Amino acid sequence: MPPLTHKVRAQNVNVFYGQKKALNNINLDIPACQVTALIGPSGCGKSTFLRCLNRMNDVVDGCRVEGNITLDGEDIYARGVDVVHLRARVGIVFQKPNPFPKSIFDNVAYGPKIHGLVNNRSEMEELVTTSLEKAGLWTEVRDRLDAPGTSLSGGQQQRLCIARAIAVQPEVILMDEPCSALDPIATARIEELIDELKENFTIIMVTHSMQQAARVSQKTAFFHMGELVEQGDTQDIFTRPQDERTQAYITGRIG
Repeated sequence: MPPLTHKVRAQNVNVFYGQKKALNNINLDIPACQVTALIGPSGCGKSTFLRCLNRMNDVVDGCRVEGNITLDGEDIYARGVDVVHLRARVGIVFQKPNPFPKSIFDNVAYGPKIHGLVNNRSEMEELVTTSLEKAGLWTEVRDRLDAPGTSLSGGQQQRLCIARAIAVQPEVILMDEPCSALDPIATARIEELIDELKENFTIIMVTHSMQQAARVSQKTAFFHMGELVEQGDTQDIFTRPQDERTQAYITGRIG
């Protein structure tokens, strides 16, 4: 078998909420260990598509997903797929930081504990430390691991949520506008972190900020009214868009 050129592949994906069609025939390949940005106006289907990739839409009443989505060539919607295991492989970081009402340590330890990834306390401590280091948070919290996660600043809480996501050793990290609730300094820190994380993780990020997409992503996909209009290298999308709608969006004429 030739090696896969993609980590995640979506083929002919349609999503319905009841009778309303939210996504229309989406075809998109996501390369491994790169940042792929999903851009487009509000309500265009970016977050809906993102939630298809770890089956979060399964919990939405009346939502139906058609088509084929694979992770490493395996159909994630196939009968018998363990959704809990899938969500360990495909982690998600939401728009607003949402630490659990637990200590900083327990926020990070929760996932490894329920997935049985560690055998004893010393292994857990090592995993928590490593995850906080990867999330760029260790030096700020190392002396207060027993403090509530909610006691941190907004930017620190979002990095704690990233540490929590990577603690279960996922392969893919979904990010749904991870900086929209943060100030510019915290946003810059998260963007630096995303750049570091792509060495080890495949990152798929919804962002409303075209400047952010241009700064942190290698690939960009432009969605409009439930359709995938254009996809390609980020630099090409922003400097040489092929579709008039992409051109109109990045120049601010639609949005």
